[in-house]
Amino acid sequence: MLKQPLLENLTRLRLPGFREGLKEQWENPHYAELAFEERLGMLVDLECTRRDNSTRERRTKAARFTLPASIEDLDLSPARGLERSFVLELAQGEWIRRHLNILVLGPTGAGKSYLACALGEAACRHGFSVHYERTSRLLHEIMLSHADGSFPKLLATVARVPLLILDDWLRDPLSAAQTRDLLEIIDDRYDRTSTLVATQVPVEDWHARFPDPTLGDAILDRLIHNAYRLELRGESMRKSHSALPLAMG
Repeated sequence: MLKQPLLENLTRLRLPGFREGLKEQWENPHYAELAFEERLGMLVDLECTRRDNSTRERRTKAARFTLPASIEDLDLSPARGLERSFVLELAQGEWIRRHLNILVLGPTGAGKSYLACALGEAACRHGFSVHYERTSRLLHEIMLSHADGSFPKLLATVARVPLLILDDWLRDPLSAAQTRDLLEIIDDRYDRTSTLVATQVPVEDWHARFPDPTLGDAILDRLIHNAYRLELRGESMRKSHSALPLAMG
């Protein structure tokens, strides 16, 4: 077969990695020294890698992370309160396969959002769909969905995503209606999917943030008892990153 028709057929078959790899093999005479099976294997690997990267990029974009975070760029020094081996183990995603949760705790500016996004990005790499929301924004979306009748659809979408990240958890006071909505979400996800919450509010103060103690108990029971805890320490990352050099003179 002539080269150009072959390339056109690879385009029709949606094999761009295979196509570009084949062009490279034609242009580089060193590939002629390899056996046919070796060259074919390299082309297949290239196509698979390209597809995996494309899928991961789509998942990462769909997650709507607020920060371009990654595990590789995390500050895992002892001063941050994070155990390196444990965080790296969580980055493999087994906790999501087991439908467990994570609580990311710490003071304002400690890097909770970055850690949450980094674990979310790692989950995307391992084939999980992720949805990131600030809790207040999710509650606003729920309020609008009640008004236009789309709440059941929103609930179904949020319930089935393998990893839901709720940032700024319980930062703002909740109404009774918001508490009921959160319980519906957490209840639908319990033991089926995983939830990561990031908050500056200590766990022992959560119960008091719910206007209905009974609903609060139900939410905490489904969220806390099967969760890992990551407690960040240290000086505010925002403060350290925004420090200006001393003036000369």
